[in-house]
Amino acid sequence: MATPAEARIDLAAIRRNVALLKERAGGAELMGAVKADAYGHGLVPSSEAVLEGGASRLGTAFVREALALREGGVTAPILAWLITPGEPLDEALGHDIELSASDEARLGEIAAAARRTGRVARVHLEADTGMSRGGAPLAGWPGLLAAATRLRAEGVIEIVGLWSHFACADIPGHPSIGQQLESYTTALKLAEQAGAAGSHVIRHLSNSAATVTLPEARFDMVRPGIAMYGLSPVPELGDFGLRQAMTLVAQVGLVKRVHEGSGVSYAHLYVTERETTLGLVPLGYADGILRHATGRAEVLAGGRRRTVAGRVCMDQFMIDMGDDPLSAGDEVVLFGPGDGGEPTAQEWADTLGTITHEIVTRIGSRVPRVYEHRRAGTSPRA
Repeated sequence: MATPAEARIDLAAIRRNVALLKERAGGAELMGAVKADAYGHGLVPSSEAVLEGGASRLGTAFVREALALREGGVTAPILAWLITPGEPLDEALGHDIELSASDEARLGEIAAAARRTGRVARVHLEADTGMSRGGAPLAGWPGLLAAATRLRAEGVIEIVGLWSHFACADIPGHPSIGQQLESYTTALKLAEQAGAAGSHVIRHLSNSAATVTLPEARFDMVRPGIAMYGLSPVPELGDFGLRQAMTLVAQVGLVKRVHEGSGVSYAHLYVTERETTLGLVPLGYADGILRHATGRAEVLAGGRRRTVAGRVCMDQFMIDMGDDPLSAGDEVVLFGPGDGGEPTAQEWADTLGTITHEIVTRIGSRVPRVYEHRRAGTSPRA
């Protein structure tokens, strides 16, 4: 490795995962969610792989993420759905980025940008069907629809989509799933009555979990995120044939022999029970290794699982290698697809009481992404 640590991203796995999800979606279109630097996998290279796998659209949280895709040469339709006051909407419209509106105020800002730029804004209207997060609640939905149809008549916006988001699709059988489907259907009927729907307007509701478990929620388009990167959206139901795309590795930075009773790292939370060999792994909480991995998470080193020994520090953590040590420069695998006996991101998530989304998106920017199976003519690193 050219650096002390790197995240290896298998782009072929992403392409394959997307193709599998597209098949699961039946005839529905697929929008790949690539927010948060493509869930930590690298925005532009991962987005290219998502499109190569069969996605026809991309989705980001923020306008700036969508603009970064345009700067990276991505020309596919992109929706930015988290629009806050002060977003660069003029620039977004200039780069043909579609925008979401959850209330009349945001819709008004989008319309104002359309008037300033002379561009027709392509807008997706979001209904809150039970998430109580983004979107217009059903009581306010008719007002948003009315405002949108007025602005469409003025010629400043085009209504491209009608959408919502599941709260509990990853909890099979949760009562809110049926309730949200019913509320979304009501929202669509109200849109039809208001003249805001039609064959050209995309209806979309399904995230990763719904894509693989709820065929009745496909509508015109699905919006998988975590599943595209090979991580199960419903772990208790298995992996759905997905393959993890990220493998996080590091070089052993230092090896030292210490005596019995040696305290290791801050607060001496780990004390050696015998004379042993310690190895320093140059990744820490500044790189996204959760501090409470201390004494809990495992890595693969020298063909064996080793537990993090002592407090995870900002830039490093230690492992106890006993009398079977590695040498400085040898490779440690924190997590990967599991082919070589290494922990998976799901194992790390289970051990640390979180979800795989947090495990992969926390990996920091000073850990370079190295791309495997990238199409010819592109750089393997970013």
